[in-house]
Amino acid sequence: MDSTRTHLVKILIADDHPIFRDGLRRLLEAEKGFKVVAEACDGVEAVDFARKFQPEILLLDLAMPRRPGLEALRELNHQSAQVRVILLTAAAEREQIVEALQLGARGVVLKDCGTEILMRSIRAVLGGEYWVGREPVSNLLQYLRGLMESSTKLSRQKRFGLTPRELDIVSAVVAGYANREIAEHFKISEDTVKHHLSNIFDKTGVSTRLELALFAVNQSLPFKPLH
Repeated sequence: MDSTRTHLVKILIADDHPIFRDGLRRLLEAEKGFKVVAEACDGVEAVDFARKFQPEILLLDLAMPRRPGLEALRELNHQSAQVRVILLTAAAEREQIVEALQLGARGVVLKDCGTEILMRSIRAVLGGEYWVGREPVSNLLQYLRGLMESSTKLSRQKRFGLTPRELDIVSAVVAGYANREIAEHFKISEDTVKHHLSNIFDKTGVSTRLELALFAVNQSLPFKPLH
């Protein structure tokens, strides 16, 4: 067996339009290093085929019958599937993008993008980056902070029982501050920061800083700019 043979990236396509799937498969297989291992016509098949064929990339349509894209993504995340999911969509609202990233998606690509953009998004995701729209996102927390700063203040600002100090800590986490930096900024100890984070995790139901940042943006928590 030739050990120098180029590794083929296994890709699963999930879309309910046969013509779109066929065209996408032809584009991908014309690209060096890609191999389409299966095509799913709905969300149920997407989850089943991801388990069966164990692809490295799943191109998942956001709007599908039986199980929509986000529901399929939620199930794959629950199963701890190793596949890296790129959502394909005709249009995506800010809330959908945040929810998709929160559920484990590595990319969100618009269907009207050029072939070049799609290929770049796949390679970026394979390289460990995120991809949203037409560009890579190497720092997800920074990207979320940009979403936060560019979005208008919404009337429904939830607090989830968080104290003013805890909201300060959440703002610092979204801004990408480490525990030591948060402690220095607010002139408190790192142990106090850890205590606040533990309480915040309990109140919001998250378990990591990234999940907290995603949750905060998705729920439109009232942030305070840090200077």
